[in-house]
Amino acid sequence: MKKILITLLVLSSFLFSQTFTFTAIPDQDETKLKQRFSKLATYLTKELDVEVKFVPVKSYSASIAAFRNNQVQLAWFGGLSGVKARLIVPGSVAIAQGVEDPKFKSFIIANTSTGLKYSKQFPSGIAGKTFTFGSKGSTSGRLMPEYFIKENTQKTPQQLFTKVGFSGNHTKTVSLVQSGAYQTGAVNFKVWNKGIKNGSIDTSKVVKIWETPDYYDYNFTAQGNLDEVYGQGFTKKLQNALVNLKDKNVLNAFPRSGFIEAKNSDFDKILKTARQIGLID
Repeated sequence: MKKILITLLVLSSFLFSQTFTFTAIPDQDETKLKQRFSKLATYLTKELDVEVKFVPVKSYSASIAAFRNNQVQLAWFGGLSGVKARLIVPGSVAIAQGVEDPKFKSFIIANTSTGLKYSKQFPSGIAGKTFTFGSKGSTSGRLMPEYFIKENTQKTPQQLFTKVGFSGNHTKTVSLVQSGAYQTGAVNFKVWNKGIKNGSIDTSKVVKIWETPDYYDYNFTAQGNLDEVYGQGFTKKLQNALVNLKDKNVLNAFPRSGFIEAKNSDFDKILKTARQIGLID
C-alpha cells in the first residue's frame, strides 16, 4: 500500500510539473487579453491539477505558428485561424466555443461624418469610402465581412472602396473609424456591443450601419495528443472544465455567457468561404 501511495504521489507530481500552455489570437489590445486569459489560466489550473499558463502572441499568424510548433497545447482561435491550425496539425480538435459563437456576426460601422445610417439592406452608400478590416487573418474582422461585401455588391473591397486597410484588431478598427482615419470598417459584434455598454464607443462619432448574417466563429482548439502527455481522459476533462465554467468574472472577460462543446465540422463553412476568396488553398 505504501509503495502504491508513493507511486501515485510521484505520478501526480510529474503530471503537475508538465505545464499546460495556451494562447489566443490578439483580437483586442494586449491589456484586455491579459485580463481575459489570466483569469482563465487560474481557473484551469484548479480544475485540471496541472499548472496552466497563458502565452501571449503578437499576431494571428503567430498564434497558429505556436500551435503548429507545439509551443502551446490549446488555443483560442477565430473560425479562420482555427481551421488553418487544424489543417496543419493532424489530430487537433475543436473542443469548445462560446454559447454565442455558432451565431456570430460582424457589424459594418461608419464615421458619422459620412451620413450613413443603419439599414437592414447592405448600404449602397458605402461605395467610394475608405474602409478598414481588422487583422488579415480575422474571421469576423476580415473573412466574413469580405465575403458578404462581395456577395452584396459583386465587387471586391479593392474595387468598392477608395482605400482598404487592416487595423490589426477589432478595438483598433473602432478607434480608427471613430477618429475619422477611416470612414468605414468591419468589427465583430461582441467588441462593438461591449464598447457601447462600457461607454468606450462614442456614437456621436461612429455608428453601426449593417449586420452580417450569422456564422460560426471563435473556438478552443486542442492538440490531439493531450491524453498521451497529461494522462488518459485529459482532453475530455479539459473540455468539461470549459463547458462547466460558471465564474462570471472569467466569462465576462471574454465576453461570453458560457461555453458549449464544439467539433471540427462546425467550421466547414468557414473553410469553404476561405477557399472561395483565396485565403486558404
